[in-house]
Amino acid sequence: MKNTVLTFKEAKKKGEKLTMLTAYDYSTAKLIDEAGVNSILVGDSLGNVILGYEDTISVTMEDMIHHGAAVARGAKDALVVIDMPFMSYQTSVYDAVVNAGRLMKEGRAGAVKLEGGAEVCPQIAAITAAGIPVCAHLGLTPQSINALGGFKVQGKSEEAAKKLIADAKAVQEAGAYAVVLECVPAKLAEIVTKELDIPTIGIGAGNVCDGQVLVYQDLLGMFSDFTPKFVKRFANVGEVMKEAFRNYCKEVQEGTFPGKEHEFKIADDVLEKLY
Repeated sequence: MKNTVLTFKEAKKKGEKLTMLTAYDYSTAKLIDEAGVNSILVGDSLGNVILGYEDTISVTMEDMIHHGAAVARGAKDALVVIDMPFMSYQTSVYDAVVNAGRLMKEGRAGAVKLEGGAEVCPQIAAITAAGIPVCAHLGLTPQSINALGGFKVQGKSEEAAKKLIADAKAVQEAGAYAVVLECVPAKLAEIVTKELDIPTIGIGAGNVCDGQVLVYQDLLGMFSDFTPKFVKRFANVGEVMKEAFRNYCKEVQEGTFPGKEHEFKIADDVLEKLY
């Protein structure tokens, strides 16, 4: 079944858990889609796991469009959500709508995601008014990592917790169809989930959220630069890949690959005419 913003809202009403994973290319998106995952996030996390940056700040609109379009070609049923990169929406409401439109037209997104609470509600309202679905993102917002002072759990003080709840209600009122809660205490995420009519998608926010999202390289053990506490490795694909690469090198060096079964043939009478 095709996943849409409406099926997301219906899932919350029915108490059905939603699943989201990142992807940044066609072949991975196709596999995730065929596995039945509800949504694929083309995250600006590609700055870390694909482009090798230390953060997401250097990721550009062109990066997101390029990878987003590839993912969209591989996803048939999953709702494709593309992150709006740093400074593509913070500068003005106009810029936010134009850039969200580019992600839809050129990146073939089904929705866009942006970080922030009440301060970006004018952008959320304008983007949704333009017919573009918006997923909000609260808690640990990687684009603001310098202002936050590092990768830290958010909403632990009374003031911060109240602000997060208020921001969640604000982005819902502005028109967001869902909100990602990142690195938020589980009990606070539970309060937010109960207070909202729209789905909450957790990442490091406990299992009471309406859904979960993970970076697929983390899930598969393919990215080892940093492993957050909230990550569970469902398979150690990274080690499997390295072993395959080692075996490939070994067989090439030994001359056992390619074998006869990998060769193409030419008729002997043709060969005779070459001498």
